[in-house]
Amino acid sequence: MKVLVTDKINEAAGKIIEAAAEVDFLPTMSEEELVEKIPQYDALMVRSQTKVTAKIIEAGKNLKIIGRAGVGVDNIDVDAATQRGIIVVNSPDGNTMAAAEHTIALMLAMARNIAPAATSTKEGKWDRTKFTGCELYKKTLGIIGFGKIGTHVAEVALALGMKLVVFDPFASKEIVEKLGAEYITNIDDFWGRCDFITLHVPKTKDTLNLINKQTIAKMKKGVRLVNCARGGIINEQDLKDAIESGQVKAAAIDVYENEPNISECPLIHCEGNVVLTPHLGASTQEAQMNVAIDVAEQIKEVLLGGSASSAVNIPSLRPDKLEPVKDYMQIAENSGALAMQISQGVIKSIEITAQGDLAELDIQPLEVAVLKGALSSMLEGVNYVNAPILAKKRGIDIISTRSKVKCNFAGLLSVKLTTDKGISVVAGAMVAKDIPRIVKINDYETSIRPQKHMLLVPHINQPAMIAKVAQVIGENNINIGSMNVVQKNDKHETESIMVINIDSAVGSDVLSAIDKISGVHNPKYISLDVQE
Repeated sequence: MKVLVTDKINEAAGKIIEAAAEVDFLPTMSEEELVEKIPQYDALMVRSQTKVTAKIIEAGKNLKIIGRAGVGVDNIDVDAATQRGIIVVNSPDGNTMAAAEHTIALMLAMARNIAPAATSTKEGKWDRTKFTGCELYKKTLGIIGFGKIGTHVAEVALALGMKLVVFDPFASKEIVEKLGAEYITNIDDFWGRCDFITLHVPKTKDTLNLINKQTIAKMKKGVRLVNCARGGIINEQDLKDAIESGQVKAAAIDVYENEPNISECPLIHCEGNVVLTPHLGASTQEAQMNVAIDVAEQIKEVLLGGSASSAVNIPSLRPDKLEPVKDYMQIAENSGALAMQISQGVIKSIEITAQGDLAELDIQPLEVAVLKGALSSMLEGVNYVNAPILAKKRGIDIISTRSKVKCNFAGLLSVKLTTDKGISVVAGAMVAKDIPRIVKINDYETSIRPQKHMLLVPHINQPAMIAKVAQVIGENNINIGSMNVVQKNDKHETESIMVINIDSAVGSDVLSAIDKISGVHNPKYISLDVQE
């Protein structure tokens, strides 16, 4: 067997892989060059420079695994690899320490005006007073996102004598408090507590533009911000305006909305204390070594007949288990995602019940699909392989049952998701072999085609409700594909729900406008991963 390693990956990777295969180190190549080279290789290992396209994957007739020496796999066509049965792996934890240390470095550089002071001194000036900074000691650091990176930042900050407040609705309060931080349950109570704020969350529909004009206004005057997470979580124009107005004292930014083309980034032209670095969070010799070794070990194991520890796609599920239930995988994932998105709080348990024909089958693949859907609604990088591991780490109880109670479908899968704030129930079924439907949302019996963009609008039964909601949607130039309005089973019930399939995403402003309609309460935008 042969393995191709490209993009200047540390040679230690080759020494590991040599236990299973012959290794060739070649420089970064174009798509055409790789298409010509790849047919002779059983595995490919890259960093971010090589774009592993569908054309390359199609040419890789012998490929069994593609490894990305890093966290993201945006440069790999994962769908194309999955269709070919090729495992794609990454190294999700290899740069944890590097990213955490870069966060602390930026925070110190910002607090002590290191960058402008260095520039001034190199110009032969001696402006000590101009660059007077502030100490981190006894200041309050607000951490949004308490995963591995956020946790390590907290540990270092505590050693520096800082006070900590944490907002992460998916983190355990007990773990946060055990470390010595204060757990904040409402983000509106978080902003005004912090002297410094650092972000360690993925970019999702819930975190996009999390830091904006409105949230900045709720912060302490003179707050300092750090972002080594993802571009787009901070609205760059709003941050520039806040720095120039004095509401934000300083900012240290490592990630941007448009990378690497940041010439139009407003922060470049900001008149104030702004430290900018070109996405260096994982750029240490140690981190690059760690990710290379991690991915090399996985490639070696797969080529020797073992399994990958960080696969990002489905081939690790055994075909004999997947085949009998494969038609239900998508509706199972959508049911889990919908249940999570209509819920609030920290997941405590997920109960999955199979009825009809499904009650006679091994539904373990469907359990994984439900978990992937639920966890993907709050975490980045969730896949069929790591979903059970992530659930276990978060202490989520998974209960799987089979019911002999008759149902109106050939197979019915019910998801009961319990959080610390309530219970949500979603059921999915196949009306025919290839027609998936959501058939229950809490107390509402319905029949909904899962779609990428959906609105759920609970409301009181009264005239003109549909027209009023549709008017708001239309005024925001959003097209309605279909609508389903259902009432609770009790014929005397005055509550109904609209489920509206729409053609594009909606923002908080649209939801707020709908919520202001008399009789509407708590509308939600739902985004599902649906195969077109």
